[in-house]
Amino acid sequence: MARYRGSVCRLCRRENMKLFLKGDRCYSDKCGFDRRGYPPGQHGQRRGKHSDYGVQLREKQKVRRIYGVSEKQFSLMFDKADRQKGITGTNLLANLERRLDNVVYRLGFANSRTQGRHFVKHNHFLVNGKKLNIPSYCVKKDDVIEVRDKSKKVQIIADSLNAVVRRGMPQWISLDKEKMKGIISGLPVREDIQMPIQEQLIVELYSK
Repeated sequence: MARYRGSVCRLCRRENMKLFLKGDRCYSDKCGFDRRGYPPGQHGQRRGKHSDYGVQLREKQKVRRIYGVSEKQFSLMFDKADRQKGITGTNLLANLERRLDNVVYRLGFANSRTQGRHFVKHNHFLVNGKKLNIPSYCVKKDDVIEVRDKSKKVQIIADSLNAVVRRGMPQWISLDKEKMKGIISGLPVREDIQMPIQEQLIVELYSK
């Protein structure tokens, strides 16, 4: 899978909003978006208005970058959401929220979704008592996600857990901070996703 290796602050500037891709740095004075809150590039400060297609494309790119998925993964997730019952856009966001790397981030075990993906790949977590290193795994209700005993000594995980209060915890997840364990007590609904996302624009883009 292709992987973006450039500056992630550049992505925030391109989407004209903080995507919180660098964890604690996004809350500090070093945040690249706060220092240069305009699109990157030579003509970034002079870019004009987008067409309808451009607005839809930017919304899709914004959501894809927030959750750190490739173009192919995003397209497959949209197809899955479209086949499910209910509203396609809401289904898409709910499925993205249920990715294991996102849940690890939401629980506070990682500072960012990218870091959560690395931790999952390096076998730091158990799901229902078994090792699972697939970041795209879609959690289900009553799943138990916990830090492995050997990984509880990893300082960066402990530090991330201490900072989770700043981000807040969604209602569909419950956390036992002492045991470093999280339980999926429900499934995400649209109100749980606080980022300014207009999912209907994505549906319109893929419907063309």
